[in-house]
Amino acid sequence: MAAPIIRRALMYVPGSSKRMLEKSKSLYVDTVAYDLEDSVTSAKKAEARQNLVDLLRQPRPRSIREMCVRINSVDSGLALDDLTEVLKGDHLDAIMLPKCESAADLHFVTDVMRHVLPERHPSTPNLGQEAKQRPLCIIALIESAKAIQNLKEICNASPYLSGLVFAAEDFAKDMSLTRTPSLTEFLYARGAIATAARAAELPSTIDLVCTAYKGEEGQRTLEEECLNGKRMGFNGKQCIHPSQIEVCQRSFSPGEKEIEWSVRVAIADEKADRAGRGAWTLDGKMIDVPVVKKARDVIEKAKLCDFDVNAVKEKWKDQEPE
Repeated sequence: MAAPIIRRALMYVPGSSKRMLEKSKSLYVDTVAYDLEDSVTSAKKAEARQNLVDLLRQPRPRSIREMCVRINSVDSGLALDDLTEVLKGDHLDAIMLPKCESAADLHFVTDVMRHVLPERHPSTPNLGQEAKQRPLCIIALIESAKAIQNLKEICNASPYLSGLVFAAEDFAKDMSLTRTPSLTEFLYARGAIATAARAAELPSTIDLVCTAYKGEEGQRTLEEECLNGKRMGFNGKQCIHPSQIEVCQRSFSPGEKEIEWSVRVAIADEKADRAGRGAWTLDGKMIDVPVVKKARDVIEKAKLCDFDVNAVKEKWKDQEPE
Protein backbone atom coordinates (compact mmCIF):
# COMPACT_ATOMS: atom_id res chain seq x y z
CA MET A 1 0.00 0.00 0.00
CA ALA A 2 1.41 3.42 -0.99
CA ALA A 3 2.18 6.00 1.66
CA PRO A 4 -0.57 8.46 2.67
CA ILE A 5 -0.73 11.49 0.43
CA ILE A 6 0.52 14.88 1.52
CA ARG A 7 0.13 17.81 -0.88
CA ARG A 8 2.31 20.69 0.34
CA ALA A 9 3.11 21.70 -3.25
CA LEU A 10 1.03 20.96 -6.35
CA MET A 11 2.97 21.72 -9.54
CA TYR A 12 1.20 22.24 -12.88
CA VAL A 13 2.83 20.86 -16.04
CA PRO A 14 1.27 21.34 -19.52
CA GLY A 15 0.28 18.00 -21.07
CA SER A 16 1.02 19.27 -24.58
CA SER A 17 4.73 19.96 -23.94
CA LYS A 18 6.84 16.81 -24.26
CA ARG A 19 9.89 18.78 -23.15
CA MET A 20 8.25 19.92 -19.93
CA LEU A 21 6.76 16.49 -19.30
CA GLU A 22 10.21 14.92 -19.57
CA LYS A 23 11.70 17.61 -17.33
CA SER A 24 8.97 17.03 -14.73
CA LYS A 25 10.34 13.55 -13.99
CA SER A 26 13.24 15.10 -12.07
CA LEU A 27 11.06 17.27 -9.82
CA TYR A 28 11.11 16.59 -6.09
CA VAL A 29 7.49 17.42 -5.33
CA ASP A 30 4.45 16.06 -3.52
CA THR A 31 2.01 16.34 -6.44
CA VAL A 32 2.37 17.01 -10.15
CA ALA A 33 -0.86 18.02 -11.92
CA TYR A 34 -0.38 17.25 -15.60
CA ASP A 35 -2.70 19.65 -17.37
CA LEU A 36 -5.22 19.02 -20.15
CA GLU A 37 -7.21 22.18 -19.50
CA ASP A 38 -6.09 25.82 -19.56
CA SER A 39 -2.51 25.33 -20.77
CA VAL A 40 -3.54 23.13 -23.73
CA THR A 41 -5.13 24.60 -26.87
CA SER A 42 -8.16 22.92 -28.45
CA ALA A 43 -6.06 21.64 -31.35
CA LYS A 44 -3.60 19.98 -28.97
CA LYS A 45 -6.06 18.22 -26.62
CA ALA A 46 -5.91 14.77 -28.27
CA GLU A 47 -2.13 14.87 -28.54
CA ALA A 48 -1.82 15.94 -24.90
CA ARG A 49 -4.00 13.03 -23.77
CA GLN A 50 -1.74 10.57 -25.57
CA ASN A 51 1.35 12.24 -24.13
CA LEU A 52 0.01 11.68 -20.63
CA VAL A 53 -0.99 8.07 -21.25
CA ASP A 54 2.55 7.40 -22.49
CA LEU A 55 4.06 9.19 -19.48
CA LEU A 56 1.87 7.38 -16.95
CA ARG A 57 2.92 4.01 -18.41
CA GLN A 58 6.61 4.71 -17.90
CA PRO A 59 8.48 3.81 -14.68
CA ARG A 60 7.27 5.99 -11.85
CA PRO A 61 9.65 8.82 -10.79
CA ARG A 62 10.59 8.21 -7.16
CA SER A 63 10.81 11.92 -6.44
CA ILE A 64 7.09 12.52 -7.17
CA ARG A 65 4.65 11.37 -4.51
CA GLU A 66 1.45 11.78 -6.51
CA MET A 67 0.77 11.90 -10.25
CA CYS A 68 -2.44 13.75 -11.04
CA VAL A 69 -4.15 14.84 -14.27
CA ARG A 70 -6.26 17.97 -14.54
CA ILE A 71 -8.97 17.11 -17.04
CA ASN A 72 -11.30 19.57 -18.76
CA SER A 73 -14.48 20.60 -16.95
CA VAL A 74 -17.63 18.54 -17.24
CA ASP A 75 -19.48 21.34 -19.03
CA SER A 76 -16.73 21.56 -21.69
CA GLY A 77 -17.86 18.29 -23.26
CA LEU A 78 -14.24 17.03 -23.16
CA ALA A 79 -14.16 15.38 -19.73
CA LEU A 80 -15.32 11.95 -20.90
CA ASP A 81 -12.65 11.75 -23.61
CA ASP A 82 -10.02 12.92 -21.10
CA LEU A 83 -11.02 10.31 -18.53
CA THR A 84 -11.33 7.48 -21.04
CA GLU A 85 -7.73 8.02 -22.09
CA VAL A 86 -5.86 9.00 -18.91
CA LEU A 87 -7.44 6.28 -16.78
CA LYS A 88 -5.37 3.88 -18.90
CA GLY A 89 -2.22 5.22 -17.22
CA ASP A 90 -0.65 2.71 -14.83
CA HIS A 91 0.68 5.31 -12.39
CA LEU A 92 -2.26 7.71 -12.25
CA ASP A 93 -3.11 8.60 -8.65
CA ALA A 94 -5.64 11.41 -8.94
CA ILE A 95 -7.95 13.35 -11.22
CA MET A 96 -8.24 17.09 -10.78
CA LEU A 97 -11.66 18.41 -11.73
CA PRO A 98 -11.72 22.10 -12.72
CA LYS A 99 -14.75 24.37 -12.47
CA CYS A 100 -16.46 22.06 -10.00
CA GLU A 101 -19.68 23.88 -9.14
CA SER A 102 -22.05 21.19 -7.89
CA ALA A 103 -22.38 17.60 -6.74
CA ALA A 104 -23.48 16.69 -10.28
CA ASP A 105 -20.01 17.53 -11.66
CA LEU A 106 -18.42 15.11 -9.22
CA HIS A 107 -21.08 12.46 -9.83
CA PHE A 108 -20.18 12.43 -13.52
CA VAL A 109 -16.46 11.90 -12.89
CA THR A 110 -17.15 9.39 -10.11
CA ASP A 111 -19.38 7.26 -12.34
CA VAL A 112 -16.76 7.11 -15.10
CA MET A 113 -13.95 6.21 -12.68
CA ARG A 114 -16.05 3.55 -11.01
CA HIS A 115 -16.98 2.04 -14.38
CA VAL A 116 -13.48 2.06 -15.91
CA LEU A 117 -11.42 1.12 -12.83
CA PRO A 118 -13.74 -0.50 -10.28
CA GLU A 119 -10.76 -2.16 -8.57
CA ARG A 120 -9.44 1.26 -7.52
CA HIS A 121 -12.62 2.45 -5.84
CA PRO A 122 -11.89 3.71 -2.28
CA SER A 123 -14.07 0.97 -0.77
CA THR A 124 -12.15 -1.86 -2.47
CA PRO A 125 -10.12 -3.77 0.13
CA ASN A 126 -6.41 -4.00 -0.64
CA LEU A 127 -5.69 -7.70 -0.33
CA GLY A 128 -2.52 -9.64 -1.06
CA GLN A 129 0.82 -8.59 -2.49
CA GLU A 130 -0.63 -7.39 -5.79
CA ALA A 131 -2.41 -4.41 -4.23
CA LYS A 132 0.39 -1.90 -4.88
CA GLN A 133 -1.84 0.98 -6.00
CA ARG A 134 -3.84 3.12 -3.66
CA PRO A 135 -7.44 4.08 -4.47
CA LEU A 136 -7.91 6.81 -7.05
CA CYS A 137 -8.59 10.33 -5.77
CA ILE A 138 -10.44 13.38 -7.04
CA ILE A 139 -9.21 16.89 -6.26
CA ALA A 140 -11.84 19.56 -6.96
CA LEU A 141 -11.04 23.09 -8.11
CA ILE A 142 -13.28 25.73 -6.54
CA GLU A 143 -13.45 28.65 -8.98
CA SER A 144 -16.77 30.49 -8.67
CA ALA A 145 -19.35 32.04 -6.38
CA LYS A 146 -21.71 29.17 -7.17
CA ALA A 147 -19.08 26.65 -6.07
CA ILE A 148 -18.58 28.49 -2.76
CA GLN A 149 -22.32 28.39 -2.14
CA ASN A 150 -22.40 24.65 -2.90
CA LEU A 151 -19.36 23.62 -0.86
CA LYS A 152 -21.23 21.34 1.53
CA GLU A 153 -22.81 19.26 -1.23
CA ILE A 154 -19.54 19.21 -3.19
CA CYS A 155 -17.63 17.90 -0.17
CA ASN A 156 -20.10 15.06 0.29
CA ALA A 157 -20.61 14.17 -3.38
CA SER A 158 -18.00 11.47 -3.98
CA PRO A 159 -16.08 8.83 -2.02
CA TYR A 160 -13.09 9.63 -4.27
CA LEU A 161 -12.90 13.29 -3.20
CA SER A 162 -9.76 13.97 -1.18
CA GLY A 163 -9.11 17.68 -1.54
CA LEU A 164 -10.23 21.16 -2.54
CA VAL A 165 -8.16 23.71 -4.46
CA PHE A 166 -8.88 27.45 -4.59
CA ALA A 167 -8.55 28.93 -8.10
CA ALA A 168 -8.20 32.60 -7.23
CA GLU A 169 -7.87 34.09 -10.71
CA ASP A 170 -11.05 32.46 -12.02
CA PHE A 171 -12.89 33.33 -8.81
CA ALA A 172 -11.78 36.95 -9.14
CA LYS A 173 -13.07 37.01 -12.71
CA ASP A 174 -16.40 35.50 -11.67
CA MET A 175 -16.81 38.03 -8.86
CA SER A 176 -15.31 41.00 -10.76
CA LEU A 177 -12.65 41.33 -8.05
CA THR A 178 -9.20 42.85 -8.35
CA ARG A 179 -6.45 40.81 -6.71
CA THR A 180 -4.32 42.79 -4.27
CA PRO A 181 -1.10 41.81 -2.43
CA SER A 182 -3.02 41.60 0.85
CA LEU A 183 -5.42 38.95 -0.59
CA THR A 184 -8.16 40.34 1.68
CA GLU A 185 -10.67 40.18 -1.18
CA PHE A 186 -10.39 36.36 -0.99
CA LEU A 187 -10.78 35.97 2.77
CA TYR A 188 -14.39 34.79 2.70
CA ALA A 189 -13.86 32.26 -0.10
CA ARG A 190 -10.63 30.88 1.34
CA GLY A 191 -12.09 30.61 4.82
CA ALA A 192 -15.18 28.85 3.46
CA ILE A 193 -13.05 26.33 1.52
CA ALA A 194 -10.76 25.53 4.44
CA THR A 195 -13.72 25.17 6.82
CA ALA A 196 -15.80 23.00 4.48
CA ALA A 197 -12.87 20.69 3.76
CA ARG A 198 -12.10 20.28 7.45
CA ALA A 199 -15.75 19.61 8.30
CA ALA A 200 -15.83 16.89 5.62
CA GLU A 201 -12.49 15.50 6.87
CA LEU A 202 -10.83 15.93 3.48
CA PRO A 203 -7.04 15.60 3.81
CA SER A 204 -6.10 18.45 1.45
CA THR A 205 -6.88 22.15 1.21
CA ILE A 206 -4.68 23.73 -1.44
CA ASP A 207 -4.34 27.49 -1.56
CA LEU A 208 -4.18 29.96 -4.43
CA VAL A 209 -1.30 30.36 -6.89
CA CYS A 210 1.34 32.95 -6.02
CA THR A 211 2.11 34.89 -9.19
CA ALA A 212 5.49 36.08 -7.82
CA TYR A 213 8.47 33.77 -7.91
CA LYS A 214 11.42 35.61 -9.46
CA GLY A 215 14.31 36.80 -7.32
CA GLU A 216 14.55 37.22 -3.56
CA GLU A 217 11.50 39.47 -3.39
CA GLY A 218 9.34 36.95 -5.25
CA GLN A 219 10.48 34.13 -2.97
CA ARG A 220 9.75 36.28 0.07
CA THR A 221 6.24 37.04 -1.22
CA LEU A 222 5.67 33.35 -1.86
CA GLU A 223 6.74 32.38 1.65
CA GLU A 224 4.49 35.06 3.18
CA GLU A 225 1.54 33.74 1.16
CA CYS A 226 2.29 30.17 2.24
CA LEU A 227 2.40 31.09 5.92
CA ASN A 228 -0.76 33.18 5.53
CA GLY A 229 -2.54 30.20 3.97
CA LYS A 230 -1.25 27.87 6.67
CA ARG A 231 -2.69 30.15 9.34
CA MET A 232 -6.06 30.00 7.55
CA GLY A 233 -6.15 26.21 7.57
CA PHE A 234 -4.63 25.36 4.17
CA ASN A 235 -2.00 22.63 4.04
CA GLY A 236 -0.62 23.13 0.53
CA LYS A 237 -0.23 25.55 -2.37
CA GLN A 238 -0.38 25.47 -6.17
CA CYS A 239 2.87 26.09 -8.06
CA ILE A 240 3.37 27.41 -11.58
CA HIS A 241 7.19 27.36 -11.59
CA PRO A 242 9.64 24.76 -10.23
CA SER A 243 11.39 27.44 -8.16
CA GLN A 244 8.25 27.68 -5.98
CA ILE A 245 8.24 24.04 -4.90
CA GLU A 246 10.93 24.10 -2.20
CA VAL A 247 9.45 27.15 -0.45
CA CYS A 248 5.96 25.65 -0.44
CA GLN A 249 7.06 22.26 0.84
CA ARG A 250 9.19 23.81 3.57
CA SER A 251 6.47 26.27 4.63
CA PHE A 252 3.75 23.63 4.90
CA SER A 253 5.98 21.19 6.80
CA PRO A 254 6.31 21.26 10.59
CA GLY A 255 9.31 23.29 11.78
CA GLU A 256 12.18 21.64 13.65
CA LYS A 257 11.26 23.35 16.93
CA GLU A 258 7.61 22.34 16.47
CA ILE A 259 8.63 18.71 15.91
CA GLU A 260 10.95 18.71 18.93
CA TRP A 261 8.26 20.17 21.20
CA SER A 262 5.70 17.65 19.92
CA VAL A 263 8.04 14.71 20.53
CA ARG A 264 8.75 15.94 24.06
CA VAL A 265 5.01 16.24 24.74
CA ALA A 266 4.29 12.75 23.36
CA ILE A 267 7.08 11.09 25.38
CA ALA A 268 6.15 12.88 28.59
CA ASP A 269 2.46 12.09 28.07
CA GLU A 270 3.15 8.37 27.83
CA LYS A 271 5.04 8.51 31.12
CA ALA A 272 2.35 10.62 32.78
CA ASP A 273 -0.32 8.18 31.59
CA ARG A 274 1.57 5.20 33.04
CA ALA A 275 1.92 7.06 36.33
CA GLY A 276 -1.81 7.85 36.37
CA ARG A 277 -1.27 11.60 36.16
CA GLY A 278 -4.10 13.40 34.41
CA ALA A 279 -2.62 16.91 34.67
CA TRP A 280 1.00 17.88 34.18
CA THR A 281 3.18 20.64 32.74
CA LEU A 282 6.12 20.99 30.38
CA ASP A 283 8.35 24.05 30.43
CA GLY A 284 5.81 25.66 32.73
CA LYS A 285 2.92 25.12 30.29
CA MET A 286 -0.17 23.11 31.19
CA ILE A 287 -0.53 20.07 28.92
CA ASP A 288 -4.04 18.74 28.27
CA VAL A 289 -5.67 16.35 25.80
CA PRO A 290 -5.94 18.82 22.84
CA VAL A 291 -2.24 19.72 23.18
CA VAL A 292 -1.26 16.04 23.17
CA LYS A 293 -3.48 15.31 20.18
CA LYS A 294 -1.95 18.18 18.22
CA ALA A 295 1.55 16.97 19.14
CA ARG A 296 0.81 13.50 17.81
CA ASP A 297 -0.63 14.98 14.60
CA VAL A 298 2.55 17.02 14.11
CA ILE A 299 4.68 13.90 14.60
CA GLU A 300 2.69 11.96 12.00
CA LYS A 301 2.95 14.81 9.52
CA ALA A 302 6.68 15.12 10.16
CA LYS A 303 7.07 11.45 9.24
CA LEU A 304 5.23 12.06 5.96
CA CYS A 305 7.54 15.00 5.29
CA ASP A 306 10.56 12.68 5.65
CA PHE A 307 11.87 14.09 8.92
CA ASP A 308 13.96 11.73 11.04
CA VAL A 309 11.50 11.61 13.93
CA ASN A 310 13.23 8.62 15.51
CA ALA A 311 16.40 10.68 15.99
CA VAL A 312 14.39 13.35 17.81
CA LYS A 313 12.73 10.69 19.97
CA GLU A 314 16.13 9.26 20.88
CA LYS A 315 17.35 12.73 21.87
CA TRP A 316 14.37 13.27 24.20
CA LYS A 317 13.76 9.70 25.40
CA ASP A 318 14.39 10.75 29.03
CA GLN A 319 11.83 13.60 28.94
CA GLU A 320 9.65 13.54 32.07
CA PRO A 321 6.32 15.28 32.75
CA GLU A 322 6.74 18.13 35.23
